[in-house]
Amino acid sequence: MSFKGLVKEMRDGIGSISRRGIEGRHWRNRARSHIVPDVTPLELVNQGQWANLPPELLLDIISRIEESETSWPARTVVVYCASVCKSWRDATKEIVKTPEECGRLTFPISLKQPGPRDSPIQCYIRRDRATSIHRLYFGLTPSEGESDKLLLAAKKIRKATSTEFALSLVADDFSRTSSTYVGKLRSNFLGTKFTIYDSEPPTDATSLHINNNRSSQRFHKKQVSVRTPVCNYSIATISYELNVLRTRGPRRMNCIMHSIPVSSIQEGGTAPTPKSFPHLFDDSFKSKDLNATPSSAGPVCFDSLMLKNKAPRWHEQLQCWCLNFKGRVTVASVKNFQLVASVDPTHNVSAAEQDKVILQFGKIGKDIFTMDYRYPLSAFQAFVICLSSFDTKPACE
Repeated sequence: MSFKGLVKEMRDGIGSISRRGIEGRHWRNRARSHIVPDVTPLELVNQGQWANLPPELLLDIISRIEESETSWPARTVVVYCASVCKSWRDATKEIVKTPEECGRLTFPISLKQPGPRDSPIQCYIRRDRATSIHRLYFGLTPSEGESDKLLLAAKKIRKATSTEFALSLVADDFSRTSSTYVGKLRSNFLGTKFTIYDSEPPTDATSLHINNNRSSQRFHKKQVSVRTPVCNYSIATISYELNVLRTRGPRRMNCIMHSIPVSSIQEGGTAPTPKSFPHLFDDSFKSKDLNATPSSAGPVCFDSLMLKNKAPRWHEQLQCWCLNFKGRVTVASVKNFQLVASVDPTHNVSAAEQDKVILQFGKIGKDIFTMDYRYPLSAFQAFVICLSSFDTKPACE
């Protein structure tokens, strides 16, 4: 029997046990006057027979599954384990490691956790011009069953003075009131500056850049669910240098990651790693979400990490600018780039870390692009940075 069939059998068993529990209520009402032996608490019984497995056996089963299912779409089997019952979910969350530790994406929160330090996570982006939707998939190149490997989706929304990309976990719902909404990207009028907004507050709450637009002001405080993201938190800014006369060569971009300290790339440093989506905010967050004034800048309690595009070299024979993408980019495009750390010498960052490509993005076919990212960026941050390259920039090229 396949594992999916086994999970279905578990859920059927859970349902039958719940029905038997309802039928047995009359017997328990008659037995209240009698002395009965200790029994398993009702909460565990309602979870089904699979919840009563010995913890050692349960950990061994999930550990074997987690080790064997290394890539998507087979990786979904690990998620199926977490959906069986509470005890299975706790055991799975205990075993599954962050992308930085294991190089794998498992739960949705993995998309907002830093990537691995050694080798990058390889993804690709497919652009749909008709619907203005960009989809991020896990894997080397496009293949069959892409829906099973969808990580994030973004919809381009043109406005009178700016362009926005709304990001979601699914490709058919980009509403800010949806539980699948994860953030957005907004440009200025010229398309030279972009701001990245996260739907959840960063790990370091003191470095919040809070933005309240008119859509969040339409809701009354009592009408807003605490699970509904009513505010966006600015976590990074992207800027492209002006190049109106096209005399400066390819695009030049800089990214200031407000939520990532520069110490994260120093020896022994760590990047913020959220463990879960904090849907239930405390009172201070709720009051800020509803009453704060719009702001594009705020206090920062650490030196933010800055990324810059790696300078290409001029190829005399080909008469073009070139970068070594190690075979991951095959089509020349103004959108192609590689990002490295831009660090002040006083921060004591090794030369190897400064030369390491943190994010690379490039074209491999019509409306198909590769995206490879590593620590300290997350899949969400990397995808949004790449989205800024899709916007039209007449003043930069």
